[in-house]
Amino acid sequence: MIENRCRLVLIVPDMADPAERAEVLRNALRGGDVASVVIPQYGLDDTVFQKHAEMLVPVIQEAGAAALVVDNSRVAGRVKADGLHVTGNAEALAEAVEKHAPKLIVGGGNAMDRHHALEIGEVQPDYIFFGKIDGDIKPEAHSKNVALGEWWSSMIEIPAIVMGGSDPASAVVVAESGVEFVALGKAVFADPAQAAAIVTRVNAELDEKAPRFED
Repeated sequence: MIENRCRLVLIVPDMADPAERAEVLRNALRGGDVASVVIPQYGLDDTVFQKHAEMLVPVIQEAGAAALVVDNSRVAGRVKADGLHVTGNAEALAEAVEKHAPKLIVGGGNAMDRHHALEIGEVQPDYIFFGKIDGDIKPEAHSKNVALGEWWSSMIEIPAIVMGGSDPASAVVVAESGVEFVALGKAVFADPAQAAAIVTRVNAELDEKAPRFED
């Protein structure tokens, strides 16, 4: 029962060639369970970003994961993504929820403290995100984000995603906080040839060590 423990969310790496990027992601997704995949724009203009997203979204959906486009509702709509990941504040998230839910999954937040997290919670997004999607600059997950995730998941039913670190082992530490999802980027994609093996390993470690949720 994968659904009753912390699951993996992937952050697509920044790569110039959309076909290569789609292939790297396809290989990673062969490694095992992934709940959703976040697609950042990485400074691409909308036209180029759309081309990338058009190649990535089917790969994600074929693997049974949800494709979440970052901050670009037009592209998300055009490529038939499953959702929109909003990196802005509670106001930006509220606007996105109002416009696009429930047709799209809408979540995000980058909540920096409990006060901001509660403001985001009031908007009733589909999930809250602790950390920045490019925040995996150290091997371990940021301790503040893990602590916020632990506090949040002990009180509030809206699922939480916590950004992990650049070491795959950070996933278990995040899972032990009780959150529903751990996001990994560099930890999986630093060496694309290893991505599938890392996804397999992280899932095995989560199966073994992640706490189980009550029904």
